[in-house]
Amino acid sequence: QFELVESGGGLVQRGGSLRLSCAASGFTVDDYDIGWFREAPGKFPEGVSCISRTGDNIQFSDSVKGRFTISRDNAKRTIHLQMNSLLPEDTAVYYCTALYNPDSSICTLSYFDNRGPGTQVTVTS
Repeated sequence: QFELVESGGGLVQRGGSLRLSCAASGFTVDDYDIGWFREAPGKFPEGVSCISRTGDNIQFSDSVKGRFTISRDNAKRTIHLQMNSLLPEDTAVYYCTALYNPDSSICTLSYFDNRGPGTQVTVTS
């Protein structure tokens, strides 16, 4: 069964850090680009970061560039999103996504095939 499960969300003060993790199971993770999207109340979902299936291509949205990093370990089937210098506007449900992309080396922040249930991140001022 295709599954993505996030962990690591929580409550943090402005300027703080959180590390989100995504555990993948039920599919060949090496064939999938992995991304992190977020959705805040009343706002459209936003792709914040993605990493290609080989890890060679990484992208960030302008809103998090320079503050977030992403990494993956295909052997451990885990993907991490390190979030530093958090701001109140980063408050959202963050979810891990997967896109089947065996023929391309470029990941995208625009769409995905599958997603996890999400983890809440709340940043207070």
